[in-house]
Amino acid sequence: MKVAIVHDWLVVYAGAEKVLEQLLLLYPDADLFSIVDFLPDQHRHFICHKPVRTSFIQNLPFARTKFRHYLALMPLAIEQFNLAGYDLILSSSYAVAKGVITGPDQLHISYVHTPIRYAWDLQHQYLNESGLTRGLKGGAAKWMLHRMRMWDARTANGVNAIVANSRYIARRIWKVYRREATVIYPPVHVDQFTLCDRKEDYYLTASRMVPYKKIDLIVEAFSAMPDKKLIVIGDGPEFAKIKAKAKPNVTLLGYQPAETLRRHMQQARAFVFAAEEDFGIAPVEAQSCGTPVIAYAKGGALETVRGLDREEPTGVFFERQTAEALIGAVEAFETNEHRIQYRSCRANAMRFSDAEFRERFARYVDDQIVKFTLNGGDGSYEYEDVKSQAAVGSSRYR
Repeated sequence: MKVAIVHDWLVVYAGAEKVLEQLLLLYPDADLFSIVDFLPDQHRHFICHKPVRTSFIQNLPFARTKFRHYLALMPLAIEQFNLAGYDLILSSSYAVAKGVITGPDQLHISYVHTPIRYAWDLQHQYLNESGLTRGLKGGAAKWMLHRMRMWDARTANGVNAIVANSRYIARRIWKVYRREATVIYPPVHVDQFTLCDRKEDYYLTASRMVPYKKIDLIVEAFSAMPDKKLIVIGDGPEFAKIKAKAKPNVTLLGYQPAETLRRHMQQARAFVFAAEEDFGIAPVEAQSCGTPVIAYAKGGALETVRGLDREEPTGVFFERQTAEALIGAVEAFETNEHRIQYRSCRANAMRFSDAEFRERFARYVDDQIVKFTLNGGDGSYEYEDVKSQAAVGSSRYR
């Protein structure tokens, strides 16, 4: 089969790109398409230095640094890729990649990291943070996002099969597209981390410092517990504001190389995670070191961390994104710390290895190819599945 892989944009090596990396290992002869490609040379290894076919946005003014400003043009750009010569199309989509145009004899499987966050349930947060709630610019942004939602919902019908990166995202996919999704957790490089059973007396959090990561909440909580030490790794636009909140027991190290982060993860008493993430790679990396996790009880963390109500727990949850709730979770962790075994944390993390992802995804694609072929490529199996699933789903969400 001739295979095409479509990714939203190539500018960094992050969570979505780790999925793309594994897809390219599974299908090394595939052609790669992306809206733009501004990957620095030191990150091109994960795409095996493949040539990337880009859209017209690649050549627009200031695209290297301002490509997101061309969001309104991205539906048009993704539809210009000519995929007529391919049998299998795999899209890795958290924005527009799933919107490529395919024909009835082509099998399109989309790995959806999330429906477009800022066009759906996070629209108001996005507009507030961007200062676009009022005025002419605000009105234009709201209209553009309205059109984006219409396009996004329509293009979901052109995908034969959808894969979600967590049950949390599968619920969002049902909510906005009314499509069932198979959950295949994304790959985490757990083999790059080793179990360490010699812990030191500090807590760790690590993240890019942007509002939804809630690093300020974690710093505020630990600043109110002067007897507990917190180390914070990461940089970002909120660094100065967060540093101003930190008391002497809180140490901000800024950006650190991977080896330094790994060492701190291995030796931390627990890793603290306060964001509502689609999946959340950092808590899995921490557990792969044998480090327990104190996490906000929403999003992907509920699927990657086993709470105190489970056998062989690997962490503790807090129910609200407040400093008081986090302080209570730290106290609960210290009371129950003896119940959490370092080897249980490691074993739980291994469920999300690169090899596990490749095995599950390859088997899923093979099953879809057989299904598609047996039905003459007409997609009838998919339509029947959607009808039956819609009936189930409508009763489920009443």
